[in-house]
Amino acid sequence: MSKILTDELIENRLRKINVLPNEDLDHEYKLKKIQNHFDFTITANWSNNPDIMFYTETTADGYEVWIATDDDQRPSVNEDIYYYESDWLEKMQDAMIDGNEIYFQELDDDNYEFKDIVDNVYDEYYNDKKQEVENELIEEGYEYETVGA
Repeated sequence: MSKILTDELIENRLRKINVLPNEDLDHEYKLKKIQNHFDFTITANWSNNPDIMFYTETTADGYEVWIATDDDQRPSVNEDIYYYESDWLEKMQDAMIDGNEIYFQELDDDNYEFKDIVDNVYDEYYNDKKQEVENELIEEGYEYETVGA
């Protein structure tokens, strides 16, 4: 008789290594987990050479713009400057997964878009760990039950 691989078995193994579903965790815990897994740093303190920066500036006529750039000396008007905050952090998820050093001016603020990004990256982490556990179980001789067998 073969060992049956189930979602419950995978989830139990994940819990044993402290990998819990997204909805069971707070923001700070998820951020620390994904930082360790994807090896990125994020700070609200200006460092010498971050890989990517997310910050705001005020235009000469008093409007606020949001900037997401890897070149703090010459951000591209077409690609790095946003007139609306809604799409401003679209590059952050990839920056995290790619293990970049990130400067984020609003890190300590209650930014909902940032929290959504952390949730999405945590889901990537969870799926990576789930795949690792599934592969380990298969190597231990577990198999999914075949339908109709």
